Amino acid sequence: MQSSKASIFLSIVLICLSVSVFSQQFGGNPPSLRWNQINTDSVRMIFPVGLKEKASSVATIASKLGITQSTIGNRFRKINIVLQNQTTASNGYVGLGPRRSEFYLNPLQNSFELGSLPWHEQLALHEFRHVQQYNNFNKGLSRFFSLLAGEYGLAFANATAIPNWFWEGDAVFQETQQSGQGRGRLPYFFNGYRSLWAANKNYSWMKLRNGSLRDYVPNHYQLGYLFVAYGREKYGDSIWAKITDDAARFRPLIYPFQGAFKRQTGESFKNFRKEALSFYSSQLNQSLEDPVNKKAGTEKHFRADEEYPQWISDNTLVYVKSNYSAIPSFVVKNINTGSEMRIRTKDISLDNYFSVKGKNLVYAAIGYDPRWGWRDYSEIRMLDLNTGEQKSITHKTKYFAPDINEDGNEIVVIEQNPDGSNALRVINLEGKTVQSWDIASHLFFSQPKFLGTDRIVVAVRNHLGEMNLSIINRKSGEAEPIIPFSMNVVGFPTVQGDTVFFTASDGEQDQLFAYTKGVLRKFLKSRASNKSTGSYALAANGNKVAWSDFTATGFRLNVDSTTTADFEELSNMDLKPLPMFGIKSLQKEPFFKIGNLDTGYQAKKFSKGFRLLNFHSWLPTISSSEYTLTLISENLINTLQTDLYFTFNPNEDSKKVGFVTAYGAFYPWIRAGAAYTKDRRATLRGNRVYFDEVEAKIGFLIPWNFSGGLNFRSLSIGTDYVYVKQNVRGVYKDSVDAKGFGYTSSYFFFSNQIQRARQNIFPRFAQTLRGDFNRAITNRSGYQLTLNGWLYLPGIQTNHSFAVNAAFQTRDTLNNIGFTNSFPFSRGYFDTDYSLQYKLGVNYHLPLFYPDWGFGNMVYFLRLRANFFYDHTFTYPYNNNAKRVNINFRSFGGELFFDTKWWNQQPVSFGIRYSRLLDASLQNIGANQFEFVLPVNLVNR
Repeated sequence: MQSSKASIFLSIVLICLSVSVFSQQFGGNPPSLRWNQINTDSVRMIFPVGLKEKASSVATIASKLGITQSTIGNRFRKINIVLQNQTTASNGYVGLGPRRSEFYLNPLQNSFELGSLPWHEQLALHEFRHVQQYNNFNKGLSRFFSLLAGEYGLAFANATAIPNWFWEGDAVFQETQQSGQGRGRLPYFFNGYRSLWAANKNYSWMKLRNGSLRDYVPNHYQLGYLFVAYGREKYGDSIWAKITDDAARFRPLIYPFQGAFKRQTGESFKNFRKEALSFYSSQLNQSLEDPVNKKAGTEKHFRADEEYPQWISDNTLVYVKSNYSAIPSFVVKNINTGSEMRIRTKDISLDNYFSVKGKNLVYAAIGYDPRWGWRDYSEIRMLDLNTGEQKSITHKTKYFAPDINEDGNEIVVIEQNPDGSNALRVINLEGKTVQSWDIASHLFFSQPKFLGTDRIVVAVRNHLGEMNLSIINRKSGEAEPIIPFSMNVVGFPTVQGDTVFFTASDGEQDQLFAYTKGVLRKFLKSRASNKSTGSYALAANGNKVAWSDFTATGFRLNVDSTTTADFEELSNMDLKPLPMFGIKSLQKEPFFKIGNLDTGYQAKKFSKGFRLLNFHSWLPTISSSEYTLTLISENLINTLQTDLYFTFNPNEDSKKVGFVTAYGAFYPWIRAGAAYTKDRRATLRGNRVYFDEVEAKIGFLIPWNFSGGLNFRSLSIGTDYVYVKQNVRGVYKDSVDAKGFGYTSSYFFFSNQIQRARQNIFPRFAQTLRGDFNRAITNRSGYQLTLNGWLYLPGIQTNHSFAVNAAFQTRDTLNNIGFTNSFPFSRGYFDTDYSLQYKLGVNYHLPLFYPDWGFGNMVYFLRLRANFFYDHTFTYPYNNNAKRVNINFRSFGGELFFDTKWWNQQPVSFGIRYSRLLDASLQNIGANQFEFVLPVNLVNR
């Protein structure tokens, strides 16, 4: 769409602001959910009934973390924290607009990624650091932005001044220093940079900051921890407080963070980052003589992830394979011939974990509640590898990490309940519970496996965050630990006969182990082939083994033969403790111990009406014809959003005040609004008419989410009733019909899209359809119907996309009401509102280059892509004889889009369009039209 400079700037600002509001889910919880609160000097915990213990633990951690405040600044402000227990997601955030934090309480089954600390307490350690950051970054020019635009302004200024790697690296440092674990002690967390160094992939600084669409680049959490930890090691614990104090003040104005670093340390940031990366390169165990990662160094770009290999015959493996242009699929590989056969694409899932016995494969996939966005499920799917047919074993459950027994008639799962408890369950193929063990509240089980017919092996976390691997007797329910509890991460168990294979962190690396009848052994062949990173998920079949190695070009499948000589027997069951990777400041005792927390707070009822009006920001917007200032409100549990606005139109010299509001706690959203416009003007029979206008509306919207299986699907339906009354002034006050009139505005939007891989410009198969119908119902006559649809199909190559757009619009010819024209006219022409028109457009999108290049730490180019299009709009106006005639508007041309990141973190896509108008004379414009465009993706999740 064409855009003015002002609206382009505003779009970039809004993209920047999105970093603080991305996780909010409007009206996502059912009204039956009851809320409590714990109110302390540090936090107000808002949580569903039944989560008092977890809320108390978070409140305790928040109060004790005051002792770390000085390492980021001395300003303190209380925060509201909302605990969400209806979702299967594992996440958390602190954001502005409104200022609050939300914790998604479902722990990950995979402990290697984030660790094994009690999830709500790890979130408290990490997210409360973001609270401390925001508390201390509201100063100087950042403070000016907050005065200019409220919390949105502060979020924009902070995101501009302080890089995202610092926000997350500083928070990871706090979770590591204030616990016995944290990501800064986990070998998995450092695999990314070790794999790059071992493969001799020396990426530029801007590539490390911005990532790539064709190469693996560790994220800003990993990069940030390296810098923050090394900075504290070199300059002391207070150094980042000094640097961010200057940066938040924009001192200096240009490149504030780099300038502040130079000012406070006397060293350029460029030299510092080289020192930090060199320090960690020498600390981490990585080797250029590593065969697996050395081979990755010969591969130009990311190859594929090959995860969780499992044997289905003597020479055949099944695993999950995915790459940057293909979504995860189950693949069968013959190890003799090397041939692969894709069985089926995975349903939408939280991870790629699965289990297989014989022809039966089971995994957990996400199920969605149609109405309530916060409520989703984890359901068990079973896939027949011989036929490729899949069926759902359970519906609307929260079952994770399934394993199927040898007979193929029972499945063991972990059930995670909304109250935070979890259970070990055995179910049959109808989804009915056969056997169940409720787990003590201070324990968390993950990734169970059948061990014969009467035992189950499972990874266990305790209330301190320590892990072991235990064998549960199905008859007695007693648990026998294989290895003692420690802070080492344990997971991915597999079974062959009486032997249990598993992965565990052992010192600086994740390694493979085997346990048989009281004897623990370490697998040596994986260490010989992979000296640098971690090895995961070993599966054995006779004397053959398969596992996955972490490399710079993806998880690599490794297959080998083995004998007992390939395993080193360990004299005791103790694993090497987690390392500190050269950061001596982690040797300090944590100020409190995770798991031993005071939980004596009193809980009280939280009213859903608390601060329904919670104005937090005011946002100016400028277009070519209007200037608007909007005051924005949103309550803490995200059920009411309200905007108050004032608009000045310099073309009319009119002034407009109004409000719009939406309440999302009911099944349909209830929406309302009203506005008063003074000094409007129009032309009637060549003369100027002045009038004031009152407008009011009320309506509803029902958003449905029908996602599941391979596709994301949504449908929204709504209707508004709008009443308009005009008060004509001057000589025409008695001759113009100024009666109030009403009309309905009805609309729907449907979207269906298959999962999209990283490099896919659009989903390989998708459809969208939007319909709008406006109709006058009192005092005036008029209507307008608009339909606009898109169909996305695969192109010639994997990342190409063929997109077809069809649109239709019809309206009455009385012109009593001027409804908004949203018809997508042929590109290059001026939008024209005819009483009957339809359009057919074809597009072919394809990537051109992946530059992975930028300059000045200002703009970084991830991809250049092109679109070739042809548009044909058919219009049918009436001629002077009151007969319809056909007038065509045709154009073709090309668009060049740049997918970029600005200031090393903000994604912005923009482009240039050339349109050749075949019917330019109809609008008296030139045949060659050039436009600057901001692309709008019509496929939304």
